[in-house]
Amino acid sequence: MRSAATALASEIMGPQAQPLAGLVWVIRFYADGSSEELAVDKPIPDQDGWLWLHFNLADTRACQFLSSTSCLPAPARESLVTADEHQQLHADQACVHGILADLVCGLGGATEEIGFLHFAITETLLVSSRRHMLNAVEATRRALRRGLKVATAATLLEKIMENVVEAVDRYAGGLADHLDRIEERILTDELIIDRQMIGRIRRMTVRLHRQLVILRSLIHRFEHELEHSSKPVPRLATGKLRQRLEWLDTEIVALRDRSHLLQEEITLKTAEQTNRNLQVLAIVTTVFLPASLVAGIFGMNVEGLPWTHDESGFLWAMAILIAASGLVYWLLKRSGILGR
Repeated sequence: MRSAATALASEIMGPQAQPLAGLVWVIRFYADGSSEELAVDKPIPDQDGWLWLHFNLADTRACQFLSSTSCLPAPARESLVTADEHQQLHADQACVHGILADLVCGLGGATEEIGFLHFAITETLLVSSRRHMLNAVEATRRALRRGLKVATAATLLEKIMENVVEAVDRYAGGLADHLDRIEERILTDELIIDRQMIGRIRRMTVRLHRQLVILRSLIHRFEHELEHSSKPVPRLATGKLRQRLEWLDTEIVALRDRSHLLQEEITLKTAEQTNRNLQVLAIVTTVFLPASLVAGIFGMNVEGLPWTHDESGFLWAMAILIAASGLVYWLLKRSGILGR
């Protein structure tokens, strides 16, 4: 009798061995844990071992195939193709399925965009799908190419989840470095600070914290369900992963709070600088206010102004202007306003 993995492979390739658009890769695992990446445009031989099949949901034909395959239960098929991108983890009919959050993989590595990995595993099969290239999935594939041995499909899923945590950990380290540099600038009273960078860091930490909390809750509930269930579903060793998620979430929360404090400190320093500028402007305005008044009086086009026909009138007017400004300056200095 054929395994679910071979049956699904046969459905994919069809009687004429036509490749299915959207199938990214097929990897066969053997009893010793070694793996071999198979060509997606050739029939998959019926051999011992189990398979990992990875699909691109951007291709509608892959969605149609996953929705119609008979080798997985209906809830698992729904998890593989659903547009609802919220993390899930379920055990149903000898199958574990759900959705995991992961960082989208770009040309330079992990990006700040969050994508979602859809998956379903049985004892002999791991089917996964995504709409964007995901960092943890690509890292797991590279590790397999380097010779990583994986005994079961559940172990492979655990490895993918570990890579998710490692990617977030590395990304959090990069965020911490950015905050260190920003904090140094703030302590040296540099006002040329990329406020948008702090905003992006805070927004990203909030999003990561939200996803980590959801994943921790899902793992805790999944463990609780399996403790009180006799379903023959693949067992996931999630205890160590849950502890690491708790530690990582603590680090993310610390970065979130730190970015919030830096935003507040920048706002306070900016407000202080603005107040100092306004104070200088107010002092300058006050000093020259009497001079402006005198100049306005002598600039009136009316009869009877003093020194109108006197050759020294300009000098007297300038003397009054300077004396009025000097008097105001002396009063401000005496009151201590200029020393604040």
